[in-house]
Amino acid sequence: MALENFDIPAFLSNDWQRQPRLFRGVFPDWANPLEPDELAGLACEEGVESRLIFQDGEKLRMENGPLAEDRFAKLGAQPWTLLVQAVDQHVPDVAELIEPFRFIPDWRIDDVMVSYATDGGGVGPHFDQYDVFLVQGLGRRRWTVGPRCDDTTPLRPHEDLRLLEGFEPTGDFMLEPGDMLYVPPGFAHDGVAVGDDCMTYSIGFRAPSRHDLIEGWSEELLSRENDDDRYADPGLPVQDHPGEIVASALDGLHKMVTESLQDREAFARWFGCHNTTPKYADQDWRPEEPLTDEEVSEGLEEGLALYRNPASRFAFVARGGDALWLFADGTCFEASGATAELAKEICAGGAIEPDPSLADLPEAITLIAALCNQGSLAFEGED
Repeated sequence: MALENFDIPAFLSNDWQRQPRLFRGVFPDWANPLEPDELAGLACEEGVESRLIFQDGEKLRMENGPLAEDRFAKLGAQPWTLLVQAVDQHVPDVAELIEPFRFIPDWRIDDVMVSYATDGGGVGPHFDQYDVFLVQGLGRRRWTVGPRCDDTTPLRPHEDLRLLEGFEPTGDFMLEPGDMLYVPPGFAHDGVAVGDDCMTYSIGFRAPSRHDLIEGWSEELLSRENDDDRYADPGLPVQDHPGEIVASALDGLHKMVTESLQDREAFARWFGCHNTTPKYADQDWRPEEPLTDEEVSEGLEEGLALYRNPASRFAFVARGGDALWLFADGTCFEASGATAELAKEICAGGAIEPDPSLADLPEAITLIAALCNQGSLAFEGED
C-alpha cells in the first residue's frame, strides 16, 4: 500500500503541523482491511481499549469497553460510534497502513485507531494534541475543521468528553473511501457519518509535552541521586546582612541542579527508553522457557527470519563511529559493528533476515536472545 499523488517534501514544508489539508484519492486502489463485525469483536475483548459513544436525547454519552457482545443490538436507531485503539497491534492488514506514513520518524508513531459509525454518528467537535491522518475506509464521513485551540478554548460541560463550545467551522469536506484528511495538533474538527457502515482509520503521531519531559527526566535524575550529595560552602565569607541569599550561593545551588539536567547523553538514553515503553503491552511474546545463546545461534545458522512483536516499540540513537544504542520496549542495548547493523535492520520494520554469519558473533547472539526473551522479537514459527 502506498500514497499516490502525494508530494511528501511539499507536505512537510507546507502542511505538517501548520494546517489541515484534504487529499483526494491518495489510495486509489483502496480495499477496506477490516470488516465492521471484526472491529466490534475487538471491542468485546479484554485488554483492548475501546469506547462506545451514542446519542442519548440531546446529549452524547460514552461507555468504555470491553463491551458485551449483545450491546450493539440494544442501541436502537439513535446514532452511535465505536472507537477502538491500537488496532494495528491486532490486525496485520491494518498495521500495513502505517508503512506509507513512515516519512515521519517511527518514534513519533502512536497507533491506528479505527472508528465505525451509523448514520449521524460522531464524537462531537473537539481537538487533540497529536497529528492525525484520517483515512476514509468505508462509507462516507463529513468532516468540518475549525481554528487552532488551546487550554483557554471554552468546552462544554461533560463528564467524559472534551467537546468544544461554540464550534465555528472554517472548512467542510466529504470523504469517501481512499480519501484522507490531515489534522495537525490543536485544530478543531468534527466528523459525522453520512449513511450507515462508515469506517475511518486514524493514523496518529504523538509528541511529548514539555511538562511530561521535565517530569519524566526529573524523576529519572532523582532516582539516581544520593541524598548525601549536598550544597557545601567551605571558605564561607562574612556577609553584610545575614538575611540575604547572596549571588555566590545562588550560583552554587543553581549549578547543582543544572549540571544533571544538562547531561545530554544521559537524557538521550533515558528518552529512548521512555519513548519505546509500550502503550499497550498485552501481546506477550515471551517464550515459555528463555532462549539460550545456543538456540539463537542455531536459528541464525538455519536462516530463520525474526519478527517484531506488533505491540513493541523500537528506536536507536547513533553514538559515533559504528556504535549505537538500541531501544526496545523501554530497554537499552549497546551495539557496534555488525550487531549495530542488525539493530538498524530490526528498527526498519517487517521481517528481519539476519546474516547467518552472525551465528559466530557473541554480541549479536546475546542481543537477539535478550530481545526474544523480553518478548520484543520471535523467530519464525515461535511467536
